[in-house]
Amino acid sequence: METIKSYVQEHKNRFISELFELLKMPSISADKSYHQDILNTADAVKVSLEKAGCDFVEICQTPGNPIVYGEKIIDAALPTVLVYGHYDVQPADPIELWTSPPFEPVIKKTDIHPEGAIFARGSCDDKGQMYMHVKAFEYMIQSNTLPCNVKFMIEGEEEIGSKNLGWFVERNQEKLKNDVILISDTGMISNQQPSITTGLRGLSYVEVEVTGPNRDLHSGLYGGAVANPINILTKMIAALHDENNRVTIPGFYDKVDELSLEERTEMAKAPFVLEDYKKALDLNDVYGEKGYVTNERNSIRPTLDVNGIWGGYIGEGAKTVIPSQAFAKISMRLVPNQDWNEITELFTKHFLSIAPAGVKVKVKPHHGGQAYVTPIDCIGYKAANKAYTESFGVPAIPVRSGGSIPIVALFEKELKSKTILMGFGLDSDAIHSPNEHFGIFNYLKGIETIPLFYKYFVELSK
Repeated sequence: METIKSYVQEHKNRFISELFELLKMPSISADKSYHQDILNTADAVKVSLEKAGCDFVEICQTPGNPIVYGEKIIDAALPTVLVYGHYDVQPADPIELWTSPPFEPVIKKTDIHPEGAIFARGSCDDKGQMYMHVKAFEYMIQSNTLPCNVKFMIEGEEEIGSKNLGWFVERNQEKLKNDVILISDTGMISNQQPSITTGLRGLSYVEVEVTGPNRDLHSGLYGGAVANPINILTKMIAALHDENNRVTIPGFYDKVDELSLEERTEMAKAPFVLEDYKKALDLNDVYGEKGYVTNERNSIRPTLDVNGIWGGYIGEGAKTVIPSQAFAKISMRLVPNQDWNEITELFTKHFLSIAPAGVKVKVKPHHGGQAYVTPIDCIGYKAANKAYTESFGVPAIPVRSGGSIPIVALFEKELKSKTILMGFGLDSDAIHSPNEHFGIFNYLKGIETIPLFYKYFVELSK
């Protein structure tokens, strides 16, 4: 442990500088105008893997953005770890809310990160966390301590649903063959208390469209006589929850995996202060499904949320119109046993059924993925827990995340491997939001901890 700590401290400035260069690339997968930046970032990741010590690295073309694959095979008889990460990032909008330009990384001190945090889009999700693995691998190569084979698969479409990852995995199962998959695209409880994400929610994402008259109408001449698509859409959305904040779609809860009281009691052991949670978000109170506490509502329960809504006139001043159309984007976070395709169908059927006469409604499915649970008795989990325990001085706590990484269920289906989620981010890192950041402590601690996972995974696999 002292050896890796010394290596990290010796190369700390270089590690940060290299990550800065990666963060300067606006690899936004949701916007096609950034396609060249996507390609440039893939090239940069390829070069970093080559410099770190991979014997073979290639940029693999897909119907969409390229995937960077690299490997170091030292002995076919030894276990193989497949590292997954992504180099694409979320759009930076709204730009005006950033305190520094999103693609000009800078270190700032915060209350949670007194030693400084890297502020930039992608710093935590996922360039910073992905690059920890590259630098940890570099250390193992330089110190001749790599105990097993390593493969890297770094994609460029995670933020748009990993549209072509399934296509790639299905066609490259032998290339990607492994004994465990390691991902850092999640978080931990705090810098003092590590945790391992053992559950991920699934996702169904749709866009809805409500159309009324064939053109925008004068609200004085036509108001009260024709259906207003915005009024109708907001009523339909409001009807998707009942008075207990449960989703009203018929069949929505039929296959929900209900946790036992014992399991819920174990979850409750994770440190959580409701007042601190509300203060951090500037809330007077929390909100959610009746019968569950906050940490259950955002992890083990399914949800339905409107992510965006628009229509009509939103410019300066007044324009008295009844709009022709109204739109909304809606996401549903799902729990184990809820199939995202089935939920999408249930939503579509129900949403169309509650539309009143006078409007036409369309539902456009975008993307989705299945929920996933990692058993805490598997070798990979045990190895990760031993690594965190040695690095942080305390055992990790298993937690279920409210987020979704749809490809994890895909990996288990296609590659027959368990996935271990070793995240080093914090809830306060503002991923997907303005002022995303990643603590210097977290970045370097990840580099220190990851080699220990390799060590213990090989030992426990014997």
